[in-house]
Amino acid sequence: MNDTDATVAQRSLTLLGLGDMGSALARTWLAAGHSLTVWNRTSAKAHSLAAGHGTAGTATVAATPAEAVAANDLVVVCLLDDASVGSALDGVDLTGKDLVNLTTCTPAEARGRAAGFEARGARFLDGGIMATPVMIGAPEAGGYVFYSGSRALFDTHRAVLEVPAAGRFVGGDPGHAALHDVALLSAMYGLFAGVSHAFALIEGEEGIAPKDLAPLLSEWLGAMGFFIGNAAERLTSRDFTTGVVSNLAMQVAGSGTLLRTAEEQGVSAELIAPYFGLMRRRLAADEAAYAGEDTAGAITLLSRAG
Repeated sequence: MNDTDATVAQRSLTLLGLGDMGSALARTWLAAGHSLTVWNRTSAKAHSLAAGHGTAGTATVAATPAEAVAANDLVVVCLLDDASVGSALDGVDLTGKDLVNLTTCTPAEARGRAAGFEARGARFLDGGIMATPVMIGAPEAGGYVFYSGSRALFDTHRAVLEVPAAGRFVGGDPGHAALHDVALLSAMYGLFAGVSHAFALIEGEEGIAPKDLAPLLSEWLGAMGFFIGNAAERLTSRDFTTGVVSNLAMQVAGSGTLLRTAEEQGVSAELIAPYFGLMRRRLAADEAAYAGEDTAGAITLLSRAG
């Protein structure tokens, strides 16, 4: 629960979906004294939540999504995927409803839902949750939610929406919350891939324990965090050559050592080879032009902006 919860007026809202994340949201709102009308495809979870003790708010179980939506003006959706959202709300009267979709989806899916639901009389706000369920209701954990779409809807309900986790509004384009969400998650998985490869290299190696490598990895990856701001500046200016410390040609040459080491250790290079391949492709396209540039230039091969 956030520190400001005591000043948030208690109110009623509807929540569709009681998976791990939906249940965490529900428990936090209930603990803050808000009343919920809930619906879940598997009704046992909804009835278990409603029967819970020790919460300041109350939970009422709806038999259908239509019944749940009809109960309140503010409707929060946290289901498995975009198809689940469509299935749950198909044919439901959304006139006058403020619909907040916290279901993980693509930017295009969010834009499609915004257009479709607004055509049916609702205001729409899409959200991308940057937290795991255990981080919900725990502001010290650092979780938050990206929101995009109707700024008026966000401003109206911000106090209630921020009870489970802080909110960050990222624009009127309803697809931008999902895009921010996926961009950060993609970087996270790239980090996980590199860390996984590093641990695989020492697996079974006498004298190097994973617990000994772990702090070294954390320290090194923290020191390399400068690449993020550097890449952003270069992609904005399109200047990939000024002030380069470790150029593309040197990076490509050095990648061979990393790949040979993986082979010697009997470790698959499948997690890091694609990135090295991207750098080699950038260099091969015009060695004279690109040899001295920063590796951020390789990003342009991936982007439709070029």
